[in-house]
Amino acid sequence: MIRELKTFLVIARCGSFAAAGNSIGLTQSAVSAQIKNLEGSLGLRLFDRTGRSAHLNAAGQRAVPLAEQIIETFTLMGQPESLDDYRGELRIGAIGTVQTGLLPAVLLRLLDQAPGVAPKLVPGVSLNLLAQVDAGEIDLAVMIRPPFALPKELHAERVQREPFVLIAPLDTVGDDPFVLLSEQPFVRYDRTSFGGRQVTQFLRKHRLDPRPGLELDELDAIVKMVESGLGVALVPRAGLWLEGPPRVRVLSLGSHTFHRELVLVRRHGVRQLPVQQLFRRCLGEALGEQR
Repeated sequence: MIRELKTFLVIARCGSFAAAGNSIGLTQSAVSAQIKNLEGSLGLRLFDRTGRSAHLNAAGQRAVPLAEQIIETFTLMGQPESLDDYRGELRIGAIGTVQTGLLPAVLLRLLDQAPGVAPKLVPGVSLNLLAQVDAGEIDLAVMIRPPFALPKELHAERVQREPFVLIAPLDTVGDDPFVLLSEQPFVRYDRTSFGGRQVTQFLRKHRLDPRPGLELDELDAIVKMVESGLGVALVPRAGLWLEGPPRVRVLSLGSHTFHRELVLVRRHGVRQLPVQQLFRRCLGEALGEQR
């Protein structure tokens, strides 16, 4: 019945049997059969069906958090008491700068202390990673703190704060970031991303309307565009661009500095698992070495 409960939760998240089937690699008829089996076992209907559509009814909505609890309890039952006996995958979500910066040192510690762990790295942007942790598709994620409240089932713990700076081509004249933002083309941090939203808020707060330029989400790519002379950008001090000799000018925002917060996001029900606690310790140790 665990399989049926997992399928039920995917339907609740995706909004339809067809979308759920596409997400988990099943035909719509197979998804329907699983739900029919689940409803038969429970003795009640979870969906109101109208033609080809199906919507959670009151019983289905009540069942969602209960199903999540059952899945988490089932997962806990399969966990060994000792990390020495742990054998299995740990699905780790991470944004780009974490993958190339912090994560390698964390994984070295993790594998040294628990060689039976098989880390699986899942790259992505913060919004997608948050949804994957919420859905149980990954075990944890290191990402940018969302600008909204998390679902009650999730827990976010601050990892570090990264100050935003203005970067400009090496031959750019001038030291006032506000003047440069007003005069130079702007290579924009994707405004739909969590970090990009912070940039938008900063520009609005200071009534700045930069000249339009490129817009992209990958920080090291943004730096490369600035290095090539395509404009200036507001980016956090994070990424491979900080390694090696300077390729761009880096100007502090002074008292107007704002920060991007990195957080470790996990489901409340699995935070106490030994492998989760070990990952958090390894993360803390790696951060301590960076400072």
